[in-house]
Amino acid sequence: MAAGIDEIVEGFEFIDDWEERIRYLIELGRELEPLPDSARTAANKVQGCASQVWLETNVGDGPDPVLTFRGDSDAHLVRGLVAVMIALYSGKRAGQILATDAGQLMDRIQLREHLTPQRSNGLKSMVERIKREAAAAAGVTSGAA
Repeated sequence: MAAGIDEIVEGFEFIDDWEERIRYLIELGRELEPLPDSARTAANKVQGCASQVWLETNVGDGPDPVLTFRGDSDAHLVRGLVAVMIALYSGKRAGQILATDAGQLMDRIQLREHLTPQRSNGLKSMVERIKREAAAAAGVTSGAA
């Protein structure tokens, strides 16, 4: 993905108009590399999302491995949310992922207040899935959410 999380935050902070922010979010989704059909499996499907969302996780080696994520959705806006979460979490160590609060980011870029309850729940499901994958990779047995 072209945009890093700092660049995404700057983009949102630069845009005042909510409709423009939605367009920016959709554009971020368009820049997301599409998942191949082979990755659109039941195991990669994120449960709890109103739209179809798939998240593929690759885990590195070691006690605090680096996790990388690829994702996709059948809805343009949700695909943008997937892109933001990938920018936030992909390429980080499991411990960093567990310590990163997506809610703070969503508040900072004023996105959470504009999402429908369904989209907010889907976003929460996506973050919980990412954190579960990180906890499993780090060998943490008490759930992480």
